[in-house]
Amino acid sequence: MRGVAVTGMGLVSAIGNNIDEAHRSLRNGNDGISLPEILTTNLNDLPVGEIKLSNSQLTKILELPKDHSYTRAAMLGTLAINELLSNSNFDQFPEDTGFISGTSIGGIDMTEEHFSDFIDKPEIRKYIQAQHPGYTTEKIAEYFNLKGVITTISTACSSSANAIMMGARMIESGKLKRVIVGGSDCLTRFTLNGFNSLKILSQEKNKPFDEDREGLNLGEAAAYLMLEADELVGEKEILGRVSGYGNANDAFHQTASSENGEGAYQAISQALKKAEIAGSEIDYINAHGTGTVNNDLSESVALKRVFHDTVPEFSSTKAFTGHTLGAAGAVEAIFSLLAIQNNEIYPNLNFNSEMSETSLKPVTQIQKKEIRTVLSNSFGFGGNCTSLIFQKDE
Repeated sequence: MRGVAVTGMGLVSAIGNNIDEAHRSLRNGNDGISLPEILTTNLNDLPVGEIKLSNSQLTKILELPKDHSYTRAAMLGTLAINELLSNSNFDQFPEDTGFISGTSIGGIDMTEEHFSDFIDKPEIRKYIQAQHPGYTTEKIAEYFNLKGVITTISTACSSSANAIMMGARMIESGKLKRVIVGGSDCLTRFTLNGFNSLKILSQEKNKPFDEDREGLNLGEAAAYLMLEADELVGEKEILGRVSGYGNANDAFHQTASSENGEGAYQAISQALKKAEIAGSEIDYINAHGTGTVNNDLSESVALKRVFHDTVPEFSSTKAFTGHTLGAAGAVEAIFSLLAIQNNEIYPNLNFNSEMSETSLKPVTQIQKKEIRTVLSNSFGFGGNCTSLIFQKDE
């Protein structure tokens, strides 16, 4: 049997505060794209994938003290891992459990909120250190009293996919027996303004792989998996296995994918080689598919280079959640595992017409079929491209 066992999952996103809610949304085609209500921003006419829980509500749910120093990303991450804990057959995680968390901007929501007040209000200086991405990881680890290997990966939109890859590698090498992997990112003015300045935000709900796509919708989410060595699994249900992974960097541009999809091509090829499978064995691709002109064309070219005229059925689920940046890889890892568990492909919403350059057409309605192997792509700024392969436990 190949691959590292996945024995637990937890998720909060714009389409649900737990996995069951998100699964119902995926099945019913209900997206979580709306105008911002929680985030205070001047760009309030841009649709986003926002979780409709305020920081006060998250504080109450997590039973944190009123003077806590958790950022929104840390609270979302803690909420997702609470669900993972509840379905992992632990009262609390063993202290030697590793924790690898991905994030793109960490706790910038708090530093941007208090930036002008740090000099005059010493009581809020506790948030200065939240600027560092590792702060979010440390606060989550503190909540669950984790004492094992704790580290942060920040490679933009491939962050949590890289966290999953790193966790799988550490288990395969024997350096860890059990590790929580995934990521958390929240909406901030910094990211919304930044992506708006790049002119890649859509004024409408995003349309991945559509000829008339206009850009992405930013989102927020937290998603985590429990990876365990086989010797620890015992009678636990194995939700799927991480059997392949690959990472490559095409060093093309700081914020654009290469025209020939080289980074994506290399990452997918490496993942297939690691899994020791042919491309014809992929039953479904959960594509990165942000809805930008550049990304979707580059990814389409890469898919054609790898799979030629027999590209497997594919879809992007970002029209459900928005682009959740550093959390996206883990969110879509969970969607890939749900596809395997339930033998179904979730639709690529809002698609109308094929791209003229590649003529690829994603799955646009929920589809039932046997799913044994899923390829999940996550590509980040700076050309950091990661592909993961999940397989049914059999």
